[in-house]
Amino acid sequence: MSIEEKLEAALSAVKAKSPLVHHLTNYVTVNDCANIVLAIGASPVMADDIAEVEEMVSIASALVLNIGTLNARTIESMLAAGKRAKSLGIPVILDPVGVGATILRTKTAEQIIKEVQPTVIRGNMSEIKVLAGLDVTTKGVDSTASAENAEEIAKKLASDWNCVIAITGKTDIVSDGKQVYRIDNGHSILSDVTGTGCMSTSLIGSYCGANQDYLTATVAGLVSMGLAGELAQKSLTPQEGVGTFRMRLFDNIYNLTPESLAKGSKVSCE
Repeated sequence: MSIEEKLEAALSAVKAKSPLVHHLTNYVTVNDCANIVLAIGASPVMADDIAEVEEMVSIASALVLNIGTLNARTIESMLAAGKRAKSLGIPVILDPVGVGATILRTKTAEQIIKEVQPTVIRGNMSEIKVLAGLDVTTKGVDSTASAENAEEIAKKLASDWNCVIAITGKTDIVSDGKQVYRIDNGHSILSDVTGTGCMSTSLIGSYCGANQDYLTATVAGLVSMGLAGELAQKSLTPQEGVGTFRMRLFDNIYNLTPESLAKGSKVSCE
């Protein structure tokens, strides 16, 4: 089966199953993450209190852990929910936002990776290099690292941690330790809107909740965001900017079909 056929089947599964995606995410982008999950055809829940996370994740199809706005309370909840999800075979998607910027972020991401063993880890080049133990400087939550050797880094980390690694940037790189996919969908304007990375992770969670092929699910999530970004940017008039773009990004995710996703994808495999 070609990657285009796999992408078509992946979105069809999301539309048919409407998987429940449990989020413990950051308060900067929580509303956008919930709405992007609804737009693709899945169902979001954002419960983060320690008293209910294990119960809630038990009825979910996927769990998204996003460390964008950390505090001691949510760290405890993330670890509890993550361990419960793994014990039930529910995929866990980690977004290590800003890892490397502070000791707390780095230690928390390392603890989640060690104790939860995520199914998918999605980050920018700086974040992934920090997790790989490479020397890199960070600028808050933005990437400053070169994408050089991205394929090798993704492949090695995926193999070492037995998960799917996704590195997002101008070209997205996704690997399960064996295959490496390059995704050339997207537009630079996506980086001008807060939360597009977080939303990409939520889309990956939506696909993982409906598909057991987590490599394809990860590729599908990133292609969906990239393609929607392209279409939204293309529709802008000279007088329109990031506000209109953000609105149309959601519209284009909502209007994606299995056929249009497959046709618009720009994916190569090595």
